[in-house]
Amino acid sequence: MLCAISKEEFLFLVEKHYDVLIVALLFSIGVAFFVSKLAWRKATASSRGYIPGRLGLPFIGETVPFLSAVKSTGGCYEFIRLRRIRYGKWFKTRVFGKIHVFVPSTDGARMILSNDFVKFNKGYMKALLDCIGDKSLFTVSHENHKRIRDLLSDLFSMNSLSSFIEKFDKMLCQRLQKLEQDGKSFSVFDFSMKMAFDSMCCMLMSITDEALLRQLEKDITAVSNAIFSAPIMIPGTKYYKGIKARRRIMEIFKDMIARRRSGEEWPEPEDFLQSLLRRDSYHPDEKLQDSEIMDNLMTLLISGQATTSATQMWSVKFLDENQQVQDILRKEVLSIARSKPEGASVTLEDINRMPYCWKVLKETMRISSVVMWYPRVALADCTIEGFEIKKGWHVNVDAKCIHNDPELYPDPSKFNPSRFDELLKPYSFIPFASGPRTCLGINMAKMTMMVFLYRLTSAYSWTVDDLDTSLQENAHFPRLRSGCPITLKQANLPTTLFCSPLCPPT
Repeated sequence: MLCAISKEEFLFLVEKHYDVLIVALLFSIGVAFFVSKLAWRKATASSRGYIPGRLGLPFIGETVPFLSAVKSTGGCYEFIRLRRIRYGKWFKTRVFGKIHVFVPSTDGARMILSNDFVKFNKGYMKALLDCIGDKSLFTVSHENHKRIRDLLSDLFSMNSLSSFIEKFDKMLCQRLQKLEQDGKSFSVFDFSMKMAFDSMCCMLMSITDEALLRQLEKDITAVSNAIFSAPIMIPGTKYYKGIKARRRIMEIFKDMIARRRSGEEWPEPEDFLQSLLRRDSYHPDEKLQDSEIMDNLMTLLISGQATTSATQMWSVKFLDENQQVQDILRKEVLSIARSKPEGASVTLEDINRMPYCWKVLKETMRISSVVMWYPRVALADCTIEGFEIKKGWHVNVDAKCIHNDPELYPDPSKFNPSRFDELLKPYSFIPFASGPRTCLGINMAKMTMMVFLYRLTSAYSWTVDDLDTSLQENAHFPRLRSGCPITLKQANLPTTLFCSPLCPPT
């Protein structure tokens, strides 16, 4: 039992330990404030739709840590992962002066993606608008979006895709054969990027000249690098280089259109550009103006190249790590290859006979989530799953979070293509988005990737030459810094499985 002390003794103790008492008092006040603030957040979250997070200073917000994540080998999603640990699945932040809310659920994805143009719209950085143009499918109004999308959809008809796949397959065969014969290591990502670009240029504009292809590729890369840069027109900046590259690309397109209209150039068979020019005499609603043609040619060249190439890179990595999956896939493609005559191209019918190959790619897209989130802007105040969203806020459908939700995908880190044997919950698998803005080139991307895996696994074995899992810094999409370098070896298979040189060297 403590003994009573006199008033003088008490005052003496207070005076002697004054600094300790002050620190203890401030600490107690701080703890009480933190606890009360946490309790208030929980209460308001349940009663008034409060979204936790940190907005920081106006405009600056958390821009600095976001950029730090972008420039790291962990990738920009590390920024999101850390905040989700701190605040929970739903959280808000401020980046580049804009408030962003990350939406982690299928119900939220349905609400946002199915209401494109109605309750939500895409938000564009100035650099993106300047680089790809205001007539691009990405940036036009709702009315023009539908018209342009309808006219561009001819490119992705079954007849067009069948012709594209045949040309792509021939080009792929020739290049894989050369790489195997050379016996040198090559980056799957870089190889896929060049294949995608060259094949799209051939399909869109019948461009096969190597010098012109490399010039266009260099300029398209500069434009792509500038899309998310600061719009500062100073020599040496990404934005400056991108705008200069755009002007050069537009001049190439203008010259090509002029030569075709004058009859100086006439591709056989007809390519996509020629099919658009053939509509010159049509009603304005049934044709594209030259500015619309040029902006959307560049949009088509940029939009699918990196995402498809990154997915092919991840698929090779995952197959190398999962030999059993690779064996099942190889058995499927060999059953098709053995039934085809020597040197025959892959057809749409062949692709339809490869369900497991498509599951492998779906599982690759789920785990890698190359498009990590889909940004939209709220057009009015609204509520999503009880959370209040203000007009002008950016709402980001977090595809990576949805794709790795253990309630939707048990053991989500495991590479298991057979999980796609089961019917999925709506909006639980959104690598191509959904709703009115569903990726226009979804079927082309699917077929391109399936043909790539068909040729790779039916005719070759490979070794991955660099197992580093670090991500590329400053990349728009998550990809390995190494690009997944491999060395090809011809598999010990019947000769009918290999392609004959059906196309000239490129």
